[in-house]
Amino acid sequence: MAFTLEIGAKAPEFTLPATDGKTYALADFNEKLLVVFFTCNHCPYVIGSDENTRQIVERFMPEGVGFVAINSNSPNTYAEDDFEHMVSRMEENQFPWIYLHDATQEVAMAYGALRTPHFYVFNEARELVYVGRAIDHPRDWTKSTTRELVDALEELIAGKPVSAPVTNPVGCNVKWEGRDRHWMPADACDLV
Repeated sequence: MAFTLEIGAKAPEFTLPATDGKTYALADFNEKLLVVFFTCNHCPYVIGSDENTRQIVERFMPEGVGFVAINSNSPNTYAEDDFEHMVSRMEENQFPWIYLHDATQEVAMAYGALRTPHFYVFNEARELVYVGRAIDHPRDWTKSTTRELVDALEELIAGKPVSAPVTNPVGCNVKWEGRDRHWMPADACDLV
C-alpha cells in the first residue's frame, strides 16, 4: 500500500483545533470541492508560495471550493511550528483559510503527507481527485512555470476529469516527532 492516499480514496476524518479558537472536523466543510493542504510556519517553500496560495484560495472560494491548512510538524524539530506561532502567523498574514493543528501527527500519517506544502483535492463525495503540488517552484512562486492545482480545480469546476491527478509535491519534508528533521517514512517515495 502506498504511503500517500491514492486517487479515489476517501478523505480521512479529523477533528483538530484551529488558530481561530474553534475545533473543526472534516464534516464541517460542506463545499463542492475541498482542498486539504499540509503546511507549516517555517518552511521556505511554504513562505515562498504563500501569496500564490492566497490567490488560488481567493479565486476559487467563490466557486464553491473550501480550503483547510494543517500543520503537523513537530515543534520539537522546529520550535516555530508550535501552535502559538501558528496563531501569530495567521494574525500577521490574514490568510483566507482555516489553519488546523495536528499535534499528534495522526492526520498527516492518515493522509500520507510528504512535504510542506502538499495539496489534496476531494470531490463532493470526499474522494481524492488530485494530490501533489500547487506549482513547480514554490520557494519563489514568481518563477513557477506550472500551476497544477489551478489546472485541477478548473477542470473539476468545468465538470471534467483531472488530466494530471498525481504530481510530486515540492517542499520540505514533514517534521516527524522524535526523528531527524530530514527523515521520511520508508514507504514514502515519489508519487509519480
